[in-house]
Amino acid sequence: MIDLKTLGEALNPNTGRELEAVTPKYRIPKNLLSKGSTNAKTSKNSLDTFILYLAPATQNSKGAELCPYRSKGCTAACLFTAGRGKFGSVKDARINRTEYLLADSQTFLGQLALELKAINKRYLKKGQTAAIRLNGTSDRDFIYLLKKKCGLDALQLEALKFYDYTKDHHRVKRYKGTDYVLTYSRAEDNEAQALEVLKNGGIVSAVFADTLPAIYKGFQVIDGDESDDQMINIKRYLSNAGGKGIILGLKAKGDAKKDATGFVITEHLNLI
Repeated sequence: MIDLKTLGEALNPNTGRELEAVTPKYRIPKNLLSKGSTNAKTSKNSLDTFILYLAPATQNSKGAELCPYRSKGCTAACLFTAGRGKFGSVKDARINRTEYLLADSQTFLGQLALELKAINKRYLKKGQTAAIRLNGTSDRDFIYLLKKKCGLDALQLEALKFYDYTKDHHRVKRYKGTDYVLTYSRAEDNEAQALEVLKNGGIVSAVFADTLPAIYKGFQVIDGDESDDQMINIKRYLSNAGGKGIILGLKAKGDAKKDATGFVITEHLNLI
């Protein structure tokens, strides 16, 4: 187990105080990463999965934005309170982690780095690979932050496969050609960027009202609800797809079923 007091003192050597004395808005959790087996969708993953769940958008005491490219539609349909997230204890834990990140990002990232290294060591010993999703309910570039703040190039951890959804098309371009599997999330206000990603051979997720079409806007649609790490398997397929992208189709859930913004696609046109 990580000695958090020692970690805090190492990362904040000038405080001269215990972390508890300067962090009244949050408690330091035992683990930042949650096991994917506790989530209905990630439990179907082909790889053991670990996810970082935070409070999305501006649901924190500082009003800081954790989903900078969110649209009106995706905000209304946010799955923050879906599944286990609807339970108060789970929601409170996600808010607590967010307060921790915002109040002391250096210590937060230091703990995250240690957890990733520990998982990597464990799975190397097993001769297996684990999947890591650092944005379960947020949209931040933790790969960049880990390298900048902790000197950890997470993509070099041999037993870990990183994947995420994002609405940041700059991040999709930044990590193209790396082992970080990113799926661009289509919304009512970014279809032009989504089509650009697809034309450049990327993966785009899109939410549909009911049954999934086989083709949308000329691109093949794959069932993204089969498992959360479906994008990892699809990336393997993309290498032989002649440079054409693929859509991860998701069925509308929860409040998304009532969407009227265009975030949820209702036009099921099988156009080639």
